[in-house]
Amino acid sequence: MKDDLISFKGIKEGIFIDVHGDDLEKIKEQIAKKLEKDYDFYKDTKLIGIKGDELSEEELNEIKLILRYKYDLDILDIEIPRNILKEPAKEEEFDIECGMTKFVHGTLRSGQVVEYPGNIVIVGDVNPGGLIQARGNIIVLGSLRGVAHAGIDGNLDAIIASYNLQPTQIRIGRMIGRQPDDGMKSSKFPELAKVKGKELIIEPYLPNK
Repeated sequence: MKDDLISFKGIKEGIFIDVHGDDLEKIKEQIAKKLEKDYDFYKDTKLIGIKGDELSEEELNEIKLILRYKYDLDILDIEIPRNILKEPAKEEEFDIECGMTKFVHGTLRSGQVVEYPGNIVIVGDVNPGGLIQARGNIIVLGSLRGVAHAGIDGNLDAIIASYNLQPTQIRIGRMIGRQPDDGMKSSKFPELAKVKGKELIIEPYLPNK
């Protein structure tokens, strides 16, 4: 079964689900698989709608009911502009040290998503409810209080760094780190999250040591 029938995409209004194809049962299977695996990523985000040109209104409504009653997710049904539905370019190989980099200037607010098949640099803050997903590294030149997933293709060499690293959740490849129940204290130094051995660790970034 192809693993590209659904994708979660972000625009300034929030996140929408982009559905491809007309096989409703396989689409529901993939939604269940994705949400059961990454539910923490999406439970606090603002889902604005579902886009599926090959599905009927009844089929789209069935998906919305599943999201609402099985996963406790609400769909706001905001109209999604057609001109934003563009697939990112695919790269056969990606060099994490010097690959493509997307720069985002400004604060990433709750419900906003940035996805890129390379590195991402946020020149600003990431508020709680904001989501960043990158094939490579994630660098936040501000406070990271939302959710960040680096190395989304399974690359454990990816890193996540921020001047003020207090995420709701961070993930590198399939390794997950969450904020402690009592929160994270601010550091005097920028911090770096990376995989070391079989653990995801956070340490001060001290380039001279």
